[in-house]
Amino acid sequence: MSSSTPHPAPHRLLLILSAVTVLLAGVLVTTGRAEAAETLLSQGRPASSSSKEGSSYSSGKAVDGDLTSTRWASLEGSDPQWIRVDLGVISPISRVKLFWEAAYGKAYTIQVSDDAANWTTVYSTSSGDGGQDDLTGLSGSGRYVRMHGTVRGTSYGYSLYEFQVFGGGTSTPGPTPTVTPGDTFVVAAAGDIAAQCTASSSSCAHPKTAAQVQAMNPEFVITMGDNQYDDARLSDFQNYYDKTWGKFKSKTRPAVGNHETYDPAGTYAGYKGYFGSIATPQGKTYYSYDRGNWHFIALDSNYFDQTAQINWLKADLAANTKGCIAAYWHHPLFSSGEHGNDPVGKPVWKILYAAGADLVLNGHDHHYERFAPQNPDAQADPKGMVEILGGMGGASPYGITNVQPNSQKRLVDVYGVVKMTFAPAAFSWQLIGTDGSVKDTGPTYACH
Repeated sequence: MSSSTPHPAPHRLLLILSAVTVLLAGVLVTTGRAEAAETLLSQGRPASSSSKEGSSYSSGKAVDGDLTSTRWASLEGSDPQWIRVDLGVISPISRVKLFWEAAYGKAYTIQVSDDAANWTTVYSTSSGDGGQDDLTGLSGSGRYVRMHGTVRGTSYGYSLYEFQVFGGGTSTPGPTPTVTPGDTFVVAAAGDIAAQCTASSSSCAHPKTAAQVQAMNPEFVITMGDNQYDDARLSDFQNYYDKTWGKFKSKTRPAVGNHETYDPAGTYAGYKGYFGSIATPQGKTYYSYDRGNWHFIALDSNYFDQTAQINWLKADLAANTKGCIAAYWHHPLFSSGEHGNDPVGKPVWKILYAAGADLVLNGHDHHYERFAPQNPDAQADPKGMVEILGGMGGASPYGITNVQPNSQKRLVDVYGVVKMTFAPAAFSWQLIGTDGSVKDTGPTYACH
């Protein structure tokens, strides 16, 4: 350095070092926030709004996971307007993403509430410009979250393709329900499992789905029928199913499918011969059991027309003392696949709906599909049941032929296992593919 170049004064050097330290600290904080886990809480949850432009623009369209073709829209030309989502339980909120249509909010707030009556503002702006607003670093908690618009950005109304609420990340935890260790448990679920092949064939899928069950180490295993193909003889169970999913036989809670009726030795002969008392723990091919705050019901959809089973179901639900209810059987009432909707299940849906049931698991169509809460008439309903179709346990995949109302996600040409997580008052799930990756993550739903 030449003698003409000035040296930094000591106090200036200290200021520079301090600035660098602050900058590095900011980078570390930012990095920590980016890496902190956040969970999408709002998708598929019940939503409501101050108004809607028409039936095609209802509030539920803003939480259906579709970012481009469905949306909520308020009435035009009027302020204020709001849309809110019910998360089901009080949750810490860390982030909100708003995907605006052309009709956006110039001035709006994001508010949280435990009771949908008393609101706390966690974000406010008077300079919104539409597009996508990604509001990070929010601090607050509530069961209900709403966008409250006070000044429109156009002469129209307010319209959102999607209203996403996230928990975790940088949020400050609020008064969330306490979950006692051991009260949350994992269950593996799939239907349509053992084709007549073994691990010696690279195209054989049920050894691969069984490996995923083993990896998740569930508390028990639910099967939604068609456990063994094609005629479900005892020898077929022994030669195929037993070599893979048979590892979990002692903790399997099976349901029958139509292929279990094909055994030439007699209806269910192979199924009952293989599973023994596991198949009929209460003397019938339909039964129930409890775990924690959950009541599980396995049904025989081959004989939904039998009065005995229907009367048993009504009596079973009347005697139930648990707060959450899950039911499973083979033939789905709702399906976008090749078999399509099977109305045989509608009377059962009506009974379960009236009892406040939360979840239905089915197979039969060989694809994965999940539905938003709906009633037996296929109407979106926050008091309705969530249906998960998990017919990808190992049988040849089917395609999608007719997308049904309230269908949120459909996957074809994929084998996998539904990993259900049951909490004392809520449930969530992931679809785990044969490569161990997560193919889909469903919303978290609170029990009714």
